[in-house]
Amino acid sequence: MEQTWRWYGPQDPVSLPDIMQAGATGIVTALHDIPMGEVWTIEAIEARKQLIAFYPSGKPTGLRWSVVESVPVTESIKTGTGAVKEHLEVFKQCIRNLGACGIDTVCYNFMPVLDWTRTDLDYPMPDGSTALRFDATAFAAFDIFLLKRPGAKESYSEEQVERASAYVAHLKDEEKFQLQRNVIAGLPGSDKDYSLAEFQTVLNTYQGIDEDGLRRNLMRFLEEVIPVAEAAGVRMAIHPDDPPRPLLGLPRVVSTEADAVRLLQMVDSPANGLTFCTGSYGVRADNDLPGMVQRLGTHIHFLHLRSTQREADNQDSFYEANHLEGNVDMYSVIKAVIKEKQRRKLAGRTDVEIPMRPDHGHKMLDDLHKKTNPGYSAIGRLRGLAELRGLMLGIEKSMETPSS
Repeated sequence: MEQTWRWYGPQDPVSLPDIMQAGATGIVTALHDIPMGEVWTIEAIEARKQLIAFYPSGKPTGLRWSVVESVPVTESIKTGTGAVKEHLEVFKQCIRNLGACGIDTVCYNFMPVLDWTRTDLDYPMPDGSTALRFDATAFAAFDIFLLKRPGAKESYSEEQVERASAYVAHLKDEEKFQLQRNVIAGLPGSDKDYSLAEFQTVLNTYQGIDEDGLRRNLMRFLEEVIPVAEAAGVRMAIHPDDPPRPLLGLPRVVSTEADAVRLLQMVDSPANGLTFCTGSYGVRADNDLPGMVQRLGTHIHFLHLRSTQREADNQDSFYEANHLEGNVDMYSVIKAVIKEKQRRKLAGRTDVEIPMRPDHGHKMLDDLHKKTNPGYSAIGRLRGLAELRGLMLGIEKSMETPSS
């Protein structure tokens, strides 16, 4: 596997030299400075490639732009309304330009409104580090009593509503505001302070769109984009829903193995593939992660390796565990990936080394006192990459044929 690292560009608190010291060689990034719905020009792509690959002196860094995460899929594309045709053309031109610049793997998602959702961005762990957490009760409290989404109560059981009511009753005003900010942090462009009314306005754009409707819009997207990607030599890799279940009355269509299979069948092409995120899929106990790699491995273009821990008192709640702990059987997942690598090598495929990155990480040590992107501090991911690297090496050595 190619060892990569997510980098948010020149403004990221974790610098390219930091990443080099971590031992990663591939950079996973995007042109975050270009507004959503605008074309990534070849000039802008090449400039970012050069920034990654070379020091100002011209000396090579040893890094390369390996994966794009992400070319944004606009809400118009997801809802099939507004300037959908124009936005699809922009997306396709971005793919053409990336392919022309030799960047051949693009991660994207089709989650309505929120790219990810957590209720706590600094959940204290027993060892003093902090983690991302999704508390189902806190989220229901936000939905029902803070956002006051129309029809929200009907989305939950009577017990869930009672728990949420008791939870919100004990929150101070500043805690309510922090919960609101944490949830909205998953909204693209969330550096802006969205009000609850503004957030509800975005949600309203999905009125009348159910799971079947969102899936139809996804199919339209794939039918438009995948032929362009295939011609450009680009592999598209969809990220699963995070968390993998409906939220805020919004449908989800990439949460299970059945969803992934349905998506792959929409457009049969080597360019139509998956970002296999062990944390997102692993939140659901009914997702068999090693089995999914075995069955879907030929379509996996990118790996997010992280683990999540479902909470005993509420299986809908979870927190980010250390990479080799939690509910994800990382040993079996990586072993299945290495076997897929062997199959690709025998088949003569050019994409033998699947790019992977240590996804998320606990905030720890010096990073506890620094401003970092949620889940993307340096030291926690450094620990994760080191653990995953050791696990991969151990599995690979154990699978080698003994010499006679």
